Amino acid sequence: MGNRCHVRSISLPSRSHPTTLKIQQQLNKLTTLEASSTSALGRTSNGLSGLEELYNCMDELLSLPSTQQALSLHQHEKWVNELLDGPVSLLDICGTARDVISQFKENVGDLQSALRRRKGDVCIEISINNYICSRKKKNKDAKKLLSAMKMDNKAGASPLLDQDHQLSTMIRVLREVNIMSISIFQSLLLLLSTPVLKSRPSRWSLLSKFMHKGAVSCEESAESTELESVDLALGVLSSEEAKLETMQIARKGVEALEVGIEGLEKGLERMFRRLVKTRASLLNIITH
Repeated sequence: MGNRCHVRSISLPSRSHPTTLKIQQQLNKLTTLEASSTSALGRTSNGLSGLEELYNCMDELLSLPSTQQALSLHQHEKWVNELLDGPVSLLDICGTARDVISQFKENVGDLQSALRRRKGDVCIEISINNYICSRKKKNKDAKKLLSAMKMDNKAGASPLLDQDHQLSTMIRVLREVNIMSISIFQSLLLLLSTPVLKSRPSRWSLLSKFMHKGAVSCEESAESTELESVDLALGVLSSEEAKLETMQIARKGVEALEVGIEGLEKGLERMFRRLVKTRASLLNIITH
């Protein structure tokens, strides 16, 4: 996840509303995920969970009478349309990413089922080839999504907002939430766009060692994501007579990958529902 997008932390004035301070704390917490010692898929799942909590805090902000009054009074302002458009574009990204992950989970499940068969079974080789083709397709899909995403975090408050501290702070917070959302989704797509790796003796030796022991140091985990680890294991199975130990390592890697992918799928599903709710809340405030 070395190519994660960095999002600046915000520092709101001390007299800001407690709800905006909660949002600030959650935003700052999300910026530290990159330094986490968990796996790549684990960090991304944690990012989605943190994002969901961030939107819970934002719902609190939107439920405040002062927030609703400000949005109603300025409903024709350009920045209000910006706030409305944010959840819509994120919904498209989240929905597409959810579909990609769901389809990929099926491919990983098929591979895991095949690896449970006896070594030498022709179905194993077929499943490996199908999985690699799926990886390459998901790689392309993720890259297309990434190229379609535009992150504009340079928008500034209008002169009108600068004259109203509370309103200016609220808009700045909502914009930062949108920027963080984009960053988390970009991290997910960057992970999915990881190129398919071919096995190399030196890397497989290291990978085999820590996968067999069921533990991995921070330095080792930085070398391979779960996707890359499975790629390397499958490369060994495809290029030599499958030994029992090699098969067990591959099974273990695929099992970990399936658990991680399932976590992402659930996280994306929750975020999709959360974004729908946020969009509806904004519309209700502005149209009433």
